[in-house]
Amino acid sequence: MSTPVAITASDINKLRQATGAGMMDCRKALTESNGDFEAAIDWLRKQGQKVAAKRSDREAKEGVVIAQTNAANTIGYAITISSETDFVSKNADFIAFAQSIADAAVTNDVKSAEELNEVTVNGAKVSELINDKLASIGEKIGVARFERVEAPYVASYIHGANRMGVLVALNKVSVEAGKDVAMQIAALNPIAVDAASVPADAIERERAIVVDTMKADPKMAGKPDEMIAKIAEGKLNAFFKEQTLLAQAFVKDGSKSVEDYLQSIDKDLKVASFVRVALG
Repeated sequence: MSTPVAITASDINKLRQATGAGMMDCRKALTESNGDFEAAIDWLRKQGQKVAAKRSDREAKEGVVIAQTNAANTIGYAITISSETDFVSKNADFIAFAQSIADAAVTNDVKSAEELNEVTVNGAKVSELINDKLASIGEKIGVARFERVEAPYVASYIHGANRMGVLVALNKVSVEAGKDVAMQIAALNPIAVDAASVPADAIERERAIVVDTMKADPKMAGKPDEMIAKIAEGKLNAFFKEQTLLAQAFVKDGSKSVEDYLQSIDKDLKVASFVRVALG
C-alpha cells in the first residue's frame, strides 16, 4: 500500500488557481488522488465541478514569450525565455534580450532548443549570453520552451505584453485568416485542429469522466449501459465542438464555426497545425 502524500497549502492553492474550485474541494481532490495534480482535476470534474478539460501545460510562470516568423512567413518560432519574477520579465532590457534570441533562431533557421543554445550572437553563444544575463540579474533564466512551425504560410501573434504567443500554419497564404485564427486560438485555447487530431488517450479520458459522472447521477440510476454510452457520445461531440479549433464558434461571428469562416475566404484554405505558448 502506497504512503499517503502530504498535501500542502501551496498544492491546494495551485489547484484552486488552475480550476477555480473551492479550497475544501481542492483539498479533497488532492487527497483522493494522492497528490496527483491531473488526477485531482479529473476527480473534480467527476464530481460535477465546472473545470476546464485541458491538461495543465506546466509552462514557465514568468518570462517573455516571443512569436515571430521569417520574412517569407513560411517558418515560425514561439520561444519562451523564462525568469523567476515578473519584475525581470517586465523589464525592457530583458524583453529585448528575449527578442534577440528569437531573432537568432529566425536568422539561423534553428531547428531545436539545443541548436539555439549553440548559435552565436555578437561573438558569443546563446548559452553563454544566458549565463551572463543570469549573473547580472541574479535570477535563473533559460529557454523554457521552443516551438518551430513550417508551412506554406505561417502567421504569428503575441498577446498580453509577451505573455502568450501563437503560431498558425496554413496550407496557403491568407494574412487575414492567419491573424483571425491566431486570435481565436489565443482567446479559446483549443486542444487540437479537429476531432481527428485529438489524441486517443485524451478522448478516452474525457469519455471516462462523462460516463463516471452520469453513473454517479441519481437520475441515471438503473439506466442501461447502452443508453449511457449513447448519451456519452453526444457529450463527447459537444466536447469536440468546444475544444477543437475548426468546430469552435468563430469569435468574430458566433453564427459560424472557424471552419465556416475559413471556407468563406477560400474553399481550399486549411489549418495544418498551430502552437499556443502561454506563461502561467
